[in-house]
Amino acid sequence: MSTKKAEQAAKAQLTLELIARTAIDIADEHGFEAVSMRRVAEALNVGTMSLYHYAPSKVDLVAAMDDLLMGEILLPVLPKSWKRALTDIAHQTLQMHRQHPWALVAMISAPPGLNALRHMEQCLEALAGTTMAARDKLTLLTTIDDLVFGHVLRTASTAARPDRAFARQQVATGAFPHLGDVMLKIGDERDEVRLDKGLKALLDAAHKSQSSPVGKS
Repeated sequence: MSTKKAEQAAKAQLTLELIARTAIDIADEHGFEAVSMRRVAEALNVGTMSLYHYAPSKVDLVAAMDDLLMGEILLPVLPKSWKRALTDIAHQTLQMHRQHPWALVAMISAPPGLNALRHMEQCLEALAGTTMAARDKLTLLTTIDDLVFGHVLRTASTAARPDRAFARQQVATGAFPHLGDVMLKIGDERDEVRLDKGLKALLDAAHKSQSSPVGKS
């Protein structure tokens, strides 16, 4: 097939979803800074101008990328237990950000799309059987997000982790007795364990705050 025919065939297959997925693949491999309309067009073997029919600007492209990423957070089946459901959603969110570590910062200004609304609807559906007030539901959901996002940032780079050998050496001097006591008791606790403990503490506190819970916990 000639180069021109190949480009025409590729152009005929274009969709906004394909363009956004290609941009995500580029970001996964090279970082979000590498994403451009020109680079996406090259990856799809089409002219750059062909993309503008589907994504008139970089802002539109980012919005489409964010919508696909939010789709990865949605659970296919929502557990009946609201605490189990919110825990699964939190882990699904964590998994998405681990697969796309650039997304937490790069997508922060993206306008919410349909999948963002579906995600929020699913979270609220999980809480529908509780006696929480609307404001308390939103507070709980945003606090869970804060916990997960903070975990993502903390564990994003091994270079940012504390030097445990250095810490142990300093603790051995006796200058940090409280830190030494904590380190002795918890040891090298895995990141996922700390996250699960934080989630459990949040959800248990929310459960106790209900005056007369009617949903399954």
